[in-house]
Amino acid sequence: MGLRNFFDRIEPHFMNGGKWERYFPIYEMVESFLYTPKTVTTAAPHARSYIDMKRIMTYVVIATIPCILMALYNTGYQTNMAIAEHGASGWRAAIIEGLGIGFNAANPVANALHGLLYFLPIYIVTLVAGGIFEVIFATVRKHEVNEGFLVTSMLYTLIVPATTPLWQVALGIIFGVVIGKEVFGGTGKNFLNPALTGRAFLYFAYPAQMSGDSVWVPVDGFTGATALAVTASDGFQELAARGMTWWDSFVGVIPGSMGETSAIACFIGLAFLLATKIANYRMVVGCLVGMIGFSTLLNWVGSDTNPMFALPWYWHLVLGGYAFGLVFMVTEPVSGAHTNMGRYIYGALIGFMVVMIRVVNPAFPEGMMLAILFGNVFAPLIDYFVVQANIRRRAKRNV
Repeated sequence: MGLRNFFDRIEPHFMNGGKWERYFPIYEMVESFLYTPKTVTTAAPHARSYIDMKRIMTYVVIATIPCILMALYNTGYQTNMAIAEHGASGWRAAIIEGLGIGFNAANPVANALHGLLYFLPIYIVTLVAGGIFEVIFATVRKHEVNEGFLVTSMLYTLIVPATTPLWQVALGIIFGVVIGKEVFGGTGKNFLNPALTGRAFLYFAYPAQMSGDSVWVPVDGFTGATALAVTASDGFQELAARGMTWWDSFVGVIPGSMGETSAIACFIGLAFLLATKIANYRMVVGCLVGMIGFSTLLNWVGSDTNPMFALPWYWHLVLGGYAFGLVFMVTEPVSGAHTNMGRYIYGALIGFMVVMIRVVNPAFPEGMMLAILFGNVFAPLIDYFVVQANIRRRAKRNV
């Protein structure tokens, strides 16, 4: 009660006419983080709802917990495996040695703690850099700091490589927050996913480090090819020869961006989002149908020169960022379609595009990031045509 009384006592100073009026967004951000908001949602993205934005964003963050845990474990696991072959280096290895934990990849605790030393700095930099610009825009516009940034910061952290320089991490999230969201009016008015916008900026600005063709194992001097890059060059049958089975990809013990490697962790999060009705199942169904249908068609067509044509849909499902994008990006309500039929079409378009980019353009074997951003751009157009079709159909009934 003491803390609640403290907030009630200082609140008048931040309200209209108070001496700290211009800093109300900062006060509101801290208070709403600790306590349930006293007001209901009255504006975009939900004009009328029984659930407030804070709870929606909290549920999404909860859904990412399995991916976070696998990010910690797998990043440390891949690092410790590489250290066994190439030796330890860097300040993180020095901390591990100083703590006496060791680099045993068979020890889950050692893997998780080593992975935490990569995850935590990226997340802290993301929160600080992006949060500063969130507060700046909220202060200038005199509105509250929306909880949506908590989701954006977590998703952004999970989709960047563990070895991304921290200054690039800051640059990417600032671009995503400012260009991907705030210039359009903030949460609920953006048509692009802010986390993906920041990641896309880093990809095009620093392609040598963000191309997705290299294994992001955080050990100096250790590089290799991702599972998708191996498939693009030698076919998916080569994955087993390199020690990467379908089950390994499903569980998430393969190299890749921190939060994207584990399909099972993503699907646990999806089950939670569907059960709480935060995610719309129509987008998920559409994306799966688009991916499975088009990849199966390409399997049937075949190619003598491009081994990606032979990649089955169940491999597409667990490789790269498909599962993570399906769960946390495709289902994002603001930048996606808003009509029921439009959601099916929107999801199917993304599923089709990710296979198109991966297979037809093997120079870029990932594809999910660009496919989702492509879907974001076309979502308003999809809704427009769906609404117009409904209007014409109803008009015919009333003739």
